[in-house]
Amino acid sequence: MSTTPTSLPKDIAAAQGKVNVQINGTWHQFPKGMRIADACKSVGVAVPCFCYHPKLAISGSCRMCLVEQGMPPRLAPGHAPCYNEDGYLPIQWMPRPIIACANTVCENMGIRTTGKVTSEARRGVLEFFLTSHPLDCPICDQAGECKLQEFSNDYGQGYHRFTESKTKKGKNMDIGPRINLDQERCVLCGRCVRFMRDIAKDPVLSMSQRGTENRITIFPGRQLDHNYSMNTVDLCPVGALTSKDFRFQMRVWFLKSTPTIDVNCGTGININVWTREETVYRITPRQNDEVNSCWMPDSHRLNYKYINSDQRLTQPCVRTDIGAPHRGSTWDAALSLAAEQLKKISPKNLAIIASARMTDEELYMVSQLAHQLGTDAVEIVPRKGENDDMLISDDRNPNTNGAKLVLGIKRPGYSLKSIREGVRNGSITSIIALGEDLTQEAGFTAEDLGKLDYLLTVGHTADDTARQADIVLPGVTFVEKYGTMINVTGRIQRLNRAIMPHGEARDDWQILRDLTLMLGCDNPELAACASAQDVLLLLARNNEAFAGLTWGAIGNEGKQLIETGVTIPLIERERAKK
Repeated sequence: MSTTPTSLPKDIAAAQGKVNVQINGTWHQFPKGMRIADACKSVGVAVPCFCYHPKLAISGSCRMCLVEQGMPPRLAPGHAPCYNEDGYLPIQWMPRPIIACANTVCENMGIRTTGKVTSEARRGVLEFFLTSHPLDCPICDQAGECKLQEFSNDYGQGYHRFTESKTKKGKNMDIGPRINLDQERCVLCGRCVRFMRDIAKDPVLSMSQRGTENRITIFPGRQLDHNYSMNTVDLCPVGALTSKDFRFQMRVWFLKSTPTIDVNCGTGININVWTREETVYRITPRQNDEVNSCWMPDSHRLNYKYINSDQRLTQPCVRTDIGAPHRGSTWDAALSLAAEQLKKISPKNLAIIASARMTDEELYMVSQLAHQLGTDAVEIVPRKGENDDMLISDDRNPNTNGAKLVLGIKRPGYSLKSIREGVRNGSITSIIALGEDLTQEAGFTAEDLGKLDYLLTVGHTADDTARQADIVLPGVTFVEKYGTMINVTGRIQRLNRAIMPHGEARDDWQILRDLTLMLGCDNPELAACASAQDVLLLLARNNEAFAGLTWGAIGNEGKQLIETGVTIPLIERERAKK
């Protein structure tokens, strides 16, 4: 049909800043300038690639993402375009494929990701890659996550024509405190080089030599010791770069992945926790373009050993006589004893030191406990460090904003000095410590704690505060709980349980709820809470800042709750590039 429709798809798309592109026979609309690989992925069409990563500069070196491209034929002078009945021009297919990573979509473009041309091209690329790749699959940590394995299965062939000896390169090379390199396995995608150069700003990796001797190497006299170096392991599509921490620990197909958030600083980096049989084996970053992009620092990633350590508290402990050792107790007996002793304490002599490492739901239960005890002396322990101008916040607490909103604390840590002075002059005789070792950032000494008539602590690790406490109630770590936290930018995000609590440990919100009820609270809504999600609903009904908020509405990527004026440097740089 040679007639021109009155309203062309190209005009409709152009008004929205988009272009019409046909992918495998189906028309779609994409933003102008979008890369072909991203366009295909956005509509569920797989395009294999090794070197391409949407957060890194384009390399175009692996040639794995070859697709067939077509465009409308060039018109002879004086000829008008001939649109079909749907308003599209016919597509003339090019004889040679193009790479999808470096080329962008344009109006009336045609893309084929399947067919003889692309299949033969990808088969040839894979055959070339495998000529010198070692047969390390049985011992390689990347097995189960290896792109070369997957693409060989999808596009490869069951025989080879290579009869020469394979090229031998470096094996199990120590290139840094946390990374090992197997040059033989490398497919020279260059992702690690571009990450260290463009994102980490520490260009310590490079490609050296030429031809068959081309390899990834580290600059002489240097180590891959940057605090973001382990992101190169995540980026590596094969088993060339491996983590010393995870190497030979567990096959990935045995592991369960749980999406949650990091609690080492106020950024709230999105992560996946990989577990098996109630043991954490590794932590990797999870993409969230509003929080951490695709990255996380090594210091946060590796700070999980305490979760499975032998210092974990696994059952309630009580001490009935001064100087006597702790003895194990049941939950009912420990909570009853705690409630009985707390009832004897005057509110003016009691202080509660909570933690900005607690979830919003736990902090809400702290407020209910404080109300029941009649004390206004509720404080959190601030933690400050140096902002690394990437993802690590200067606020080392993950939920300072949550503590401000839920507990009404305007200046975190401001009253800690007066509480310490109160302990020393005898006006504060009792303390409830929640998730904090008071002898650390809180500034108390062992002598200070020794002056107290009563010390109750809730925590997950046997620390100095627990050793001096009259009653110790075992709580849980961040991978053993559900809850929400608000990061430094004001975004509320979800914690998800990855493993069950150790021993007899209980959720902190549950401990505080039970203690509040035993103290005589007759709030039926509080008594009806059976999960952290129930506590969130209760918090949403009683705190204007959380009004209308539900667990489902937050989702796995979080939701902007308040505006704080704080930004995340790495995210701001990424937005500026766009």
